[in-house]
Amino acid sequence: MAAKDRREALIGAAIRVMVRDGVTKATTRAIVNEAGMPLGVFHYCFDSREELLQQVITRITDSSSAAARKTFAGEGDLRSRITKSLDVFWEGVELAPGEHQVGYELTHYALRQAGFEELARRQYARYLEVHEELLMAAATSAGIRWAAPVPVLARYLNAVLDGVTLFWLVDRDSERSREVLQLTAEHLMTLAGRPTPLPG
Repeated sequence: MAAKDRREALIGAAIRVMVRDGVTKATTRAIVNEAGMPLGVFHYCFDSREELLQQVITRITDSSSAAARKTFAGEGDLRSRITKSLDVFWEGVELAPGEHQVGYELTHYALRQAGFEELARRQYARYLEVHEELLMAAATSAGIRWAAPVPVLARYLNAVLDGVTLFWLVDRDSERSREVLQLTAEHLMTLAGRPTPLPG
C-alpha cells in the first residue's frame, strides 16, 4: 500500500474510533488497530498524533463544505443559493452527527492539552476560511457587495452554525433547527448590499 493510501486509511480509522469511542480514546494504538496496521506504520505516515488530528479536522471540514461549494456553483439567485447551501449543511449534520460531535470534542481536547492549543486555533481558522470563501463566491455570483465585512459575516455564520448544531446534538429538534437556519438565510439577505458597479 502506498504511503498516501496508508495515510488515508489511518485518517478514516481515526474518525471511526473518535465517533465510536471519543477523542480521548483515539490513541495511536487504537487507530492502527482499527486500520489493521502495525504501530510502526503510524510513525511512518505522521510525524505526531497532532498532525493526524489536524488531518481529521481538515477532512471533516472539507466534507461538510464540499456540498455547499457545489450548491453555489449551481443555478439560482442569491436567496436560493444561500437557502440551499444551509439545507445541504444541515442534511450533513443529520446524516453524520458523530462527526460533528467529534469536531467539538477536538476543540475542547486541544484547548485542554498543553501544546495542542494551536490545533484548535487552526481548526477555527479553517472554518472561517471556508465561510469567507463561500460568502465571497455568493457575492461574486450575485454581483453584490456584502453590507458588512466578509470576515465579520464569516464569524457570524460560523457562530450560528456552531450553536444550532450543538443545540441539535443535545435535543435533536430538527424542525426548530431548520427554522433557525431559515432565519439566518433571511438575515443574510438583508446584508446583501448594492450591486457591484460594472467596469467602465
